[in-house]
Amino acid sequence: MNRKLFKSIREYKKQSIMTPVLVILEVFMEVLIPLLMANIIDIGIQDGNLGYIIEMGLILVVMAMLALVFGGLAGKTGAMAAAGYAKNLRHDIFYKIQNFSFGNIDHFSTSSLVTRLTTDISNIQMAYMMTIRLLVRAPIMIVLSLVMTMTINRQIALLLLITVPILGGLLIFIAKKAHPHFIQVFDEYDILNNTVQENVNAARVVKAYVRADHENEKFRKISEVIYRLFTKAEKIVAWNSPVMQFTMYIVVLCMVFIGGRSIIFETMETGELTSVIVYAIQILSSLMMVSFVFVLIMIAEASTDRILEVLNEVPEMEDGAEAIDAVPNGDIDFENVDFSYSGKDGNLSLKNVNLHIKSGQMIGIIGGTGSAKSTLVQLIPRLYDVTKGSVKVGGIDVRNYKLETLRDQVSMVLQKNVLFTGSIYDNIRWGDENATNEEVQKVCRLAQADGFIQEFPAKYNTMIVEGGNNVSGGQKQRLCIARALLKKPKVLILDDSTSAVDTRTDALIRQAFRQEIPDTTKIIIAQRISSVEDADMIIVMENGEINGIGTSEELLKTNAIYREIYESQVKGGTENE
Repeated sequence: MNRKLFKSIREYKKQSIMTPVLVILEVFMEVLIPLLMANIIDIGIQDGNLGYIIEMGLILVVMAMLALVFGGLAGKTGAMAAAGYAKNLRHDIFYKIQNFSFGNIDHFSTSSLVTRLTTDISNIQMAYMMTIRLLVRAPIMIVLSLVMTMTINRQIALLLLITVPILGGLLIFIAKKAHPHFIQVFDEYDILNNTVQENVNAARVVKAYVRADHENEKFRKISEVIYRLFTKAEKIVAWNSPVMQFTMYIVVLCMVFIGGRSIIFETMETGELTSVIVYAIQILSSLMMVSFVFVLIMIAEASTDRILEVLNEVPEMEDGAEAIDAVPNGDIDFENVDFSYSGKDGNLSLKNVNLHIKSGQMIGIIGGTGSAKSTLVQLIPRLYDVTKGSVKVGGIDVRNYKLETLRDQVSMVLQKNVLFTGSIYDNIRWGDENATNEEVQKVCRLAQADGFIQEFPAKYNTMIVEGGNNVSGGQKQRLCIARALLKKPKVLILDDSTSAVDTRTDALIRQAFRQEIPDTTKIIIAQRISSVEDADMIIVMENGEINGIGTSEELLKTNAIYREIYESQVKGGTENE
């Protein structure tokens, strides 16, 4: 496993060191036990010395108890070390993801990140525990058992010396053949998790379109692929046991033959043959352990590569040494801004944008689908960095602020509104965890959410289920607006965040903005003319460029796009439908 991942062991180094030490002590006890058994047979039983048998028997019991204690402690410390390592690794990955920009997150799918945080880390945890226990135990057991066999019968020791590398090489060959299939499984797991996630999140759509059979078939096909890959791998790995058993029986037969001749010619005792057979079984069992751990390590290597992809991902946005921690006001400036989601060589989503917004203004942004309205406002809280030019808030380039400071003062309600499991109080307090109940209720009144909240039996203590599926789209939008207002930002951005509320409620929200937060710069992206008609300035977007700027009256005279939208909605009567 990679050295970089080992840094996550941290406070569990003690358990990680103690485990192999305890395993070594356990092995020493186990290696000495067959020797004592041989002495009991060859000396105590043959000579009829009951006192010697009892003495050696007591020592044997003590050694067996010590082996049990050392083994139990090794199991405990090994489990603690592996579980702690996995906990820290999960912590490091999750915190790394928190530092990702939207650009970084776009490199990974949600299901892939979930798989890495769960299945992949579990694989590494298991491999690590087996490594510090079995992979330490097996080589020491093999070496010590060979040494003890050498002191008893060199012919049998030579037989084992020949068998060990041949069998070890064969088992490693089997593990390597299985490895590619295990690697493929994890990519399929990502697809499987993505399918499950989509199906659960879109359960209402699936049922509405009666697509359950289609979703079931899609899930079945992916499960079938994973089944086939695992079956191929397991079929290969399954050769471990029969190969080991066959080799063990052959070796034992050879040992009995050699040992039997030695006993006949009185160069070897019966007890010594018994102990040699035990040592041989210990050696072969240790090889089995090595092959088993080797397979786990192979699987863990595939998981390690996937986790390193996340840990090695360089955050596109990091605070500089002299990052500014205060936003002076809500002025916003775009200066010769170009932006591409694919970087410098990609197609531009925004082209040569120049814009100045004064603090406290209410700005409307309108335009067709794909005109880059959302892209424009996402550059203000630095969810993405410009490809060319600069975006300034309060007269300072957003790249010079501390990210936390900037995003605290530039509050944004995204198109996809997300609520989390918890009470309404809990959800609103994402804006300010220290806010009082009165402050929460005030922002809910501003967002026109207080009315429907009061209708719930538990009012503000009403529990929101995952994703906010127990409230309507309009209610969810108003709760998200309240959450953003609680931050008391200098810039408030609503990215089509009132589309699910009626025009009257929409107007009341804007009226509250003007009266209660006059010094906050308010930017409203909308598809409805009525949502931006009374703005201080309206920006018309088309194909990633600013097509027009002005008040509603000015744009009706000078901008064909705005006039077309206005006439289609107002004169067409869609506002009243």
